[in-house]
Amino acid sequence: MCPLTRAVCGRGPVRAGSTAQYLTGRRIVRRCRSTLSKIWVPTGGIAETESESGHDKLIRAGFLRQSQAGIFQLLPLGLRVQNKIEKLIDKHMESIGASRLSLSTITSEELWKKSDRLDSVAPELFRLKDRKEVSLMLSPTHEEEITTLVANAVQSYKDLPLRLYQITRKYRDEMRPRQGLLRSREFLMKDLYTFDLSSEAAIETYQQVQAAYKAIFDEMKVQILVAEASSGDMGGNHSHEYHLADSTGEDTVAHCNSCEYTANDEVAISKINPQHALDTNAPSSYGLWRGITKDRNTLINAWYPQSDGGNLNVHAVKTLVPELDTSVHDPLPLWEVAVDNPETALVNIVDSRLAPGFGKIHSKLALLPEELQDDFIGPQFATSTATNGDGLNLLALAEGDGCPRCESGTLKISRALELGHTFYLGTRYSKPLEALVSLPEKPSQPIPIQMGCFGIGVSRIFGAVAENRADSRGLNWPRAIAPFEVAVIPSSAVNDEMLAFFDSLVDGGSFDAVLDDRKKAFGWKMKDADITGYPVVVVLGKAWRERGVCEVQCRSLELKQEVAASELPMVLEQLLQKL
Repeated sequence: MCPLTRAVCGRGPVRAGSTAQYLTGRRIVRRCRSTLSKIWVPTGGIAETESESGHDKLIRAGFLRQSQAGIFQLLPLGLRVQNKIEKLIDKHMESIGASRLSLSTITSEELWKKSDRLDSVAPELFRLKDRKEVSLMLSPTHEEEITTLVANAVQSYKDLPLRLYQITRKYRDEMRPRQGLLRSREFLMKDLYTFDLSSEAAIETYQQVQAAYKAIFDEMKVQILVAEASSGDMGGNHSHEYHLADSTGEDTVAHCNSCEYTANDEVAISKINPQHALDTNAPSSYGLWRGITKDRNTLINAWYPQSDGGNLNVHAVKTLVPELDTSVHDPLPLWEVAVDNPETALVNIVDSRLAPGFGKIHSKLALLPEELQDDFIGPQFATSTATNGDGLNLLALAEGDGCPRCESGTLKISRALELGHTFYLGTRYSKPLEALVSLPEKPSQPIPIQMGCFGIGVSRIFGAVAENRADSRGLNWPRAIAPFEVAVIPSSAVNDEMLAFFDSLVDGGSFDAVLDDRKKAFGWKMKDADITGYPVVVVLGKAWRERGVCEVQCRSLELKQEVAASELPMVLEQLLQKL
């Protein structure tokens, strides 16, 4: 919006143009008028495809263009969407007392070595050296930077709690960028970092942020699945992901149809149902998956019920063997080398449904490939118990499995797009980077600060909402992040009367509207409005010229109705409240 003051005068505008001008006593007040002839929207020249994705529609509608694989240029309409997402996030971050800052995109490898995180994420980093041969990189995330900043600025417990956030560009060298903004190499994220004195205070902060996240997504009209999740390389032991259920998603989420249990497939579990037909004394009942640890010193056999027709849940194996190298698809060449090392161990991880028979028939099972049996001299172990002491369930989740949290519920499995992730980090970064504070009772024994990290993918919201809400006609934005909430489309050439009406409409409402004053055919403009995805379209046609009646269209609500011009502001306000 134009920074100049907007005002409405009973005598109306004295001159029409790209800026409306009003008389208010002795002052002349000007307001910028949003018209599509003044906004660069490069539509046309890109043909619609048969199976067009939401990302394809963003390109065709002129929201963005690809610069190179996984890197995109935002055009004016795209920037309006991004700015609205940022503004919405700002509002809710301020509501929980967070201060916005901006950290540098460039960080040092030395800092990441201190946190012992460099090696685990090295393949995804954009790395460089300056003229002094200092090893630098483009930040994929900022835990190390923000912790160091706070460590150098905060010494007293009186400075806590502290909540700092930024919205900034991040970089990850994705091996296969895909799905446009959903899996790119340069992306925009909101990071909130929280600093508390105790773990209890940190968990309370965590819950407050979760409430703010719910409010953000509710305002966008985005239905979110809040899923229990793994902390991965971030560290900590309390984590949730925020997913939009969509068939194009790369993540898998399980959620109960009876209770609130929701989890991603890395940590989700199901109730172990009795297997009446399972013969644990028959080798044919045993499915086998082999793996190896990253240090190549532990060989893994995972035994799961073969007769059940299920597949192995590799994530369940990884919970017992955190060092499992899941990137290895054929471990046998590595096994051939490892068996010659007397320190190499063989671990048999057994689904609890097979445990009663495993000890009896393990000699009949292929614990080692036949060609390696005589070479292995190391120790062997077996376990059928999960880390929490329960019986181990190695089967991958399936639709209709029993819920682990309630008696009657069953699990629904959904593909999903991850839009946000929250982590309770504890002292994962404050300890190695020495973010400490002193307490009055023990001033000589400073303690590490309790931290949390809370991310929202601004670019991912942009791409995911476009993907999820698009239909055969085009994009379909929710009001909160639409480039414009209302598009006014005249069926004939724009004149001063239309400009005056548009100005009075905008000044009479609390929504942002754009006038399509381009010298294009009316049919072309209507199709362009469809592909752009404005929440509401107002047509100024023959009925408006002759009787002062507008046509209001809303694709989301399947609405098309005639409205008297005098009632239009009120009708639009009521309609937009539903969007």
